[in-house]
Amino acid sequence: MQLRDAAPADLEVLVGIWRRAVEATHRFLTTSVIDGLEERLRADLPRAAVRVAVGPDDGPLGFLAARGGEVDMLFVDPAAHGRGIGTALLDDVRAPILTLQVNEQNPGARAWYRRRGFVETARSETDADGRPYPLIHLRRVTPP
Repeated sequence: MQLRDAAPADLEVLVGIWRRAVEATHRFLTTSVIDGLEERLRADLPRAAVRVAVGPDDGPLGFLAARGGEVDMLFVDPAAHGRGIGTALLDDVRAPILTLQVNEQNPGARAWYRRRGFVETARSETDADGRPYPLIHLRRVTPP
């Protein structure tokens, strides 16, 4: 597996990865909410600092967007779960402190981050758009 910066030509593949990952792990979201989030993703992704995990024969398998030590999104194609792709993308972020938010209704992601040293620091009753999807705020301090 190789990590590289995203290219404009990756957009449709990354949106597809995002959609499959969300549908597999965010079962609490309705199709109309996912459709709205996808529309926003299509507008935001080209402006984000995105790293892509690429398999030797598979093309893009996952991606991560981060600003400094704040991880905005991390998604891996469900067909590639369990292959270390998410961990490699997360470890690629060079910051001593990483922060992120995860949906409370996504216990698999919460457990995954916990196994990677993240601790819960706060909880928000709603998501950033005020919808009733509580967020758990996580933080990991990496020793120098």
